[in-house]
Amino acid sequence: MWYFCDVFGRIWQSPFILFYLLAFWIAPAFLHPQCLDFKPPFQPQQELQFCQMYKYFGCCDYARDRELMAKYYRVMDNFDYYGYSNCASYVQDLICQECSPYAAHLFDAEDPSTPLRTIPGLCPDYCSQFHSKCRSFLTLLSDDPRLSELEHDQSRLCQYLELDDPDYCYPHLLSNERLTKNLGRTVEDSDGCLQLCLEEVANGLRNPLAMVHANDGTHRFFVAEQVGLVWVYLPDRSKLEKPFLNITKAVLTSPWEGDERGFLGLAFHPDFKYNGKLYVYYSVEVGIDERIRISEFRISSADMNVVDHGSERIILEIDEPASNHNGGQLLFADDGYLYIFTGDGGMAGDPFGKFGNAQNKSALLGKVLRIDVDDNERGPLYRIPPDNPFVHEPNARPEVFAYGVRNMWRCSVDRGDPNTKEGKGRIFCGDVGQNKYEEVDIVEKGRNYGWRAKEGFSCYDKKTLRQQLFRRLMSLKENRNTRNWEYNEICMGVGLTCSFPGLINNYYPYIISFAEDEAGELYFMSTEIPSATSPTVRVRSNLIPFEPMESKLAAFLRVLVNLYIQNALIGVHVPTKHPRLSIPEEPPDTGSKDWLQELLDIFREQDEQVTPTPFTPTTPKPLRTSRQRKGRRRKGKHKNGAVRLVGDQEGLRDRGRVEVYANGEWGTVCDDLWNTKNAIVVCRQLGFRHALKAAKHAEFGEGTSLKIILDDVQCEGTEETLLDCQHAGIGTHNCAHYEDAGVICGNSVSGLE
Repeated sequence: MWYFCDVFGRIWQSPFILFYLLAFWIAPAFLHPQCLDFKPPFQPQQELQFCQMYKYFGCCDYARDRELMAKYYRVMDNFDYYGYSNCASYVQDLICQECSPYAAHLFDAEDPSTPLRTIPGLCPDYCSQFHSKCRSFLTLLSDDPRLSELEHDQSRLCQYLELDDPDYCYPHLLSNERLTKNLGRTVEDSDGCLQLCLEEVANGLRNPLAMVHANDGTHRFFVAEQVGLVWVYLPDRSKLEKPFLNITKAVLTSPWEGDERGFLGLAFHPDFKYNGKLYVYYSVEVGIDERIRISEFRISSADMNVVDHGSERIILEIDEPASNHNGGQLLFADDGYLYIFTGDGGMAGDPFGKFGNAQNKSALLGKVLRIDVDDNERGPLYRIPPDNPFVHEPNARPEVFAYGVRNMWRCSVDRGDPNTKEGKGRIFCGDVGQNKYEEVDIVEKGRNYGWRAKEGFSCYDKKTLRQQLFRRLMSLKENRNTRNWEYNEICMGVGLTCSFPGLINNYYPYIISFAEDEAGELYFMSTEIPSATSPTVRVRSNLIPFEPMESKLAAFLRVLVNLYIQNALIGVHVPTKHPRLSIPEEPPDTGSKDWLQELLDIFREQDEQVTPTPFTPTTPKPLRTSRQRKGRRRKGKHKNGAVRLVGDQEGLRDRGRVEVYANGEWGTVCDDLWNTKNAIVVCRQLGFRHALKAAKHAEFGEGTSLKIILDDVQCEGTEETLLDCQHAGIGTHNCAHYEDAGVICGNSVSGLE
């Protein structure tokens, strides 16, 4: 989940956090709020009833709050009215410090050389008051035998409960302005950029471009790949082996980088829990025509995690004159109708007809469509809502709800303020620009959004060349008084900001889509190579959640979008091996064969006839002089930066824990910032073509007999050794062996099982 804090409060969700970050707070480098599980504090989704001092920001969710309340009553049941009246508040305070944003400090959890405290660190004056009134409670609050020994010795007891760092003792830390001033709020860097951290919750996907939930109380989420596969992820983030939906044979796409055709959208009916209906948006080829298709499916009666593939009913098909600008968003708004967002038909400048498709209300391209799919078992597959704006306009298609759009790609419905519901039901959309401007629009009935006459607020000039694009993230917050939108850049956290287990501060460059789960946390999906069937394992995705400030903005959208879903194709990527898809059921049908497909098939047949051999790096090395040759290492000595893989239980040589040689000794590498680019350097150094996986969390065992040599490694993927990459310094680390990094290498991308 994202941890970021406050842009929309909690990212978001605090009165404004950008993530859920649990709604995360980013503090200056010398301050580090942290929970007992070493994760960042957050804003609970459900208000705490017992430890209310931490109901807005802390380390406890509602369930843990209930457990602590039960513990409190078990303790207090041992005492009479006097005990309640004098000690109840002390006992509650001590129990609730587990929920403090600084719980890891209070319980001394950050120092592995000391045992975890059972009573939070107390300030001396508070400890003295507690001892004089309520010392008999100590043994009920903790099973620490030392507390029984010291119970009657105030001085020694308070010394035992004191922290080495007095700034963090309870309750003085509550009044320490340095620690609490910005707690729960996002911090900006010197350039005004809001810092955030990410959590990768899924990877190994091939161009995932849609993620939705069913709103059925199961908290599953469904991730769609461009080739036509949809996968189910359970609430524990495990992926089911069998696809939820597999229409790869029908979906039209290709291996080209930047191809915008494919499976593009997915939406569950608001009553899915009862009627089992869902709707998909994908590209198809019918004869020589390319179309976009909206279809209805039903869930299998035998398995709630699989679609009945025989239940497809085609709701709508629209001819596409070009291969780009296919739109792709489907959603049900609060009115219960299905909204369909189509692109303008492709090419550049919407060249179709006198004014273009987008301005032509008799065309369905370049539009927001609204239809009624309820009660469609008999009669028409969809009906026109009676209040659609152009129902009575001659020559206008009655499905049209708004027009003048270029290529609205991802949209969301505002959940509204949690208390007042202000803003609820608004639809926010990101529309891709042509040359100069991108748009974030609020979709309104009958509205003309200007394209192709206008690009944003500017008159569209066909002669203007596309400017250099910068991949930037932003947040928008609505000022309720002025109704203006306040803008902030978003950047990755630095320093200690992201130094929590499981958090990262980097992502692949192509952000394909945003998404929201059933709890309202926000995610995005990114990839390194924007190709539906790219054969390189580096095409994986980050699903990065953060929780939006629902009352401020229902969409955290990308501005200056440099996605593969842009104007024309970015280029053609001709791989050296025909892409193979790991599909449990039937393999995808890439469409009718053409010269490119035949060429790829030939390459595949040739590869399958050749036994893979280790790959030798082609990076040129400088010629050695005769003097340099004399100085070469003797046989049996290791060179600085050498690597080896150890720890695989089956003894496979292509995978294992990464151990690196530096300054005369072998050591392990910490998995902080460990990613595919780092793995590429290791695998190439060992003679393999591909890095299939960057393994984390000591997947291949802990190298406890060795030192940790490297931490915070950041490679570009072109370096010769890990020592050539950025890192914290040889022997410098802030981690343990349970974070030892590993890799899985291979000479073909199908080697990862």
